[in-house]
Amino acid sequence: MLFTQWHAPRKEAAVPVRIWSGLVSFVLMFSTVLMLTACSDQAWNNPHPESESGQNIIYSAFAERPKHLDPARSYSSDEARFIDNIYQPPLEYHYLKRPYELIPSTLTEMPRIEYTDADGKPVGEDSESVAFSTYYFEIKPGIQYQPHPAFAKNAVGGFVYDFASEQESAGYKAFDDFKQSGSRELTAGDYIYQIKRLADPTLLSPVRGLLSQYIDGMTQFSESVSSARESLPAGQWLDLRRLDFSGLELIDERHFSVRLKGKYPQFKYWLAYHFFAPMPWEADRFYHLPGLAQRNIVLDWHPVGTGPFMMTRNNPNEVIILERNPNYHQDVYPSEGDEGDAEAGLLADAGKPLPLLDKAVYRLEKEAIPLWTKFLQGYYDRSGISGDSFDQAIRISGDGINLTDEMQQKGIRLEKEVVLGTYYFGVNMLDPVIGDTGSKEERAKKRKLRQALAIAYDAQENISIFYNGRGEVSMGPIPPGIFGYQSGKEGINPYVFDWKNGEPQRKPLDEAKRLLAEAGYPQGRNAVTGEPLVLNLDTTGGGSSATLNWMIEQFKKLNIQLNVRGTDYNRFKEKMGTGNAQLFQWGWLADYPDAENFMFLLYGPNGQVANGGSGVNSTNYNNAEYNRLFEQMQLMEDSPQRMDIIRKMVAIVQRDTPWLSAWHPLSYILNNQWVENTKPHGISKAVLKYFAVDPQLRQQSQRQWNRPVLWPLIIVAAIVLLLAIPGIRAYRRRQQRRIHPGRK
Repeated sequence: MLFTQWHAPRKEAAVPVRIWSGLVSFVLMFSTVLMLTACSDQAWNNPHPESESGQNIIYSAFAERPKHLDPARSYSSDEARFIDNIYQPPLEYHYLKRPYELIPSTLTEMPRIEYTDADGKPVGEDSESVAFSTYYFEIKPGIQYQPHPAFAKNAVGGFVYDFASEQESAGYKAFDDFKQSGSRELTAGDYIYQIKRLADPTLLSPVRGLLSQYIDGMTQFSESVSSARESLPAGQWLDLRRLDFSGLELIDERHFSVRLKGKYPQFKYWLAYHFFAPMPWEADRFYHLPGLAQRNIVLDWHPVGTGPFMMTRNNPNEVIILERNPNYHQDVYPSEGDEGDAEAGLLADAGKPLPLLDKAVYRLEKEAIPLWTKFLQGYYDRSGISGDSFDQAIRISGDGINLTDEMQQKGIRLEKEVVLGTYYFGVNMLDPVIGDTGSKEERAKKRKLRQALAIAYDAQENISIFYNGRGEVSMGPIPPGIFGYQSGKEGINPYVFDWKNGEPQRKPLDEAKRLLAEAGYPQGRNAVTGEPLVLNLDTTGGGSSATLNWMIEQFKKLNIQLNVRGTDYNRFKEKMGTGNAQLFQWGWLADYPDAENFMFLLYGPNGQVANGGSGVNSTNYNNAEYNRLFEQMQLMEDSPQRMDIIRKMVAIVQRDTPWLSAWHPLSYILNNQWVENTKPHGISKAVLKYFAVDPQLRQQSQRQWNRPVLWPLIIVAAIVLLLAIPGIRAYRRRQQRRIHPGRK
């Protein structure tokens, strides 16, 4: 009995003890939040590590992992944003000047070109006897590669990492396990080695076919590589230095030459592309060591270059980090630019050593909304504008396109530019229903069918609804900013538009119906069988339902049924390569600022089917006159004569209508106020070295924009306290009555 009576009060006491314990815990937590908020230099919800607070870092995002970081294999703008800031081809673009200007990157001067005839005798540039063009290069001395384990040497000059078997390399599970690194100076042989890699069939370089047409001996070298590999065990490294390439000459450590067949003026632009970035043979040897490829320790994941940045972390499920290359050679911010650049502050850092940043951090963001939210919080420095966020960022009025008040109050800047690209709604010209097939009369009817569809399909409405007006309807393949682009009355497509009131206006739908009837489909039905006309649109993944429904309605204007055939990308590519697609949507972004880079999209010999699916002419359009003019135009320098030829070519395309519609996209980029030296380039991705940030202003803005809202915690604390007090008082009264039964 005594045992029970003695324990009863202690058992009941657990209730107030828990109450007071909870209150104390809550007060402690609340105090901790207040202290952390008051004492930390970093905003309370900052997703970046506190160790990076206040550092000279720019923050960005990526949505999909880069598939290829090997400069011989990548042909993606998403991959180029990394590659082009790590590697250095011989030439680069001036960051500020427009029109685009090529300048030396690793060279002492622009390449010297010597023209010779078939016997090797020098001839003038304009001579009809030009059989070869030889480019001579001189490399700047003292350029060093980034630190990398491929260069690590031991005391006797041998490689530190030199495994004879997979068992020997088994202890190296990841790239970071290689603790020793080294470097060496860039040599002419590194550029020659990379060009040989472009010719290597096993690498599947996307430019090998095109460059083989121009670089002397490239086809023969590819064949010799294939032969040499047949005698080697699978996966064993083939040292390309020991194979001869007739069009390449290593003159000495700092000089080399490349010989082209005939003239190819556009070759200078390729010399600013990462395909021609140098590759040290030591890196090629390193990544072919036994067992490394099986552990994904490959060049496609771990690049090695001489550029301003090096990749120090590649985790495509979380983050990709570029850091300043400690071995980067002398390079300075430009001291001249275009008119208005100085007023825009773009010359404030003239003459300063590059890069201006210490690090670039790219975090994985698969969805647009979280990325946009973090940009507004100040945690990403730059951002595009998705359709969902457009109205929050942009105000369209009679004054034009401007930022909303919210954006202006934050000091955000808007960059607008016409992207050097063309997106088009294409027709497979081999298709028996709508393509350029059959007799002359049948082909003429199908041309009218395509013209009718081009009138009915309102590209401007598509741009307005689905792209917030961020685009310009195209009248031809060439986008604004490239020689050959035509605007105004002279540039309109007369088969789709009329010129009225100083601007192009789409022809009335009645004109489209007339053409449709002449094509043999009055009211959208076959004039012979009476069956409705059904056309197939091949897409990848089905696409947006809203967009597809809109497209279906465009065809309904002519009583034509549009059947959407969605599939995965591999199946779609197969259909395109075999000519089994009918209608499709595609696009092209400029490799270099030249009309040839767009007009070749419709050159017959570049047809996808004719090239087994690898051609750039996705429509398989093949007009003999257009082909003849293209061959005349492609190697010409820009001139009135070249412009005249381009106009004739555009007129042929407008008449034949292999593209039902096309448009040139506009790019809108937002910069937070602490980001400096950003100027849209349009061609080059090697611009990161010019960017600058003000870390203090960023940190100040982040704290201001992300102040914790503490009043709900205060209210909750007060409510908990108020609710607890009556219960505690009642308990104390019960305890008093228990101890003193006679007391009230």
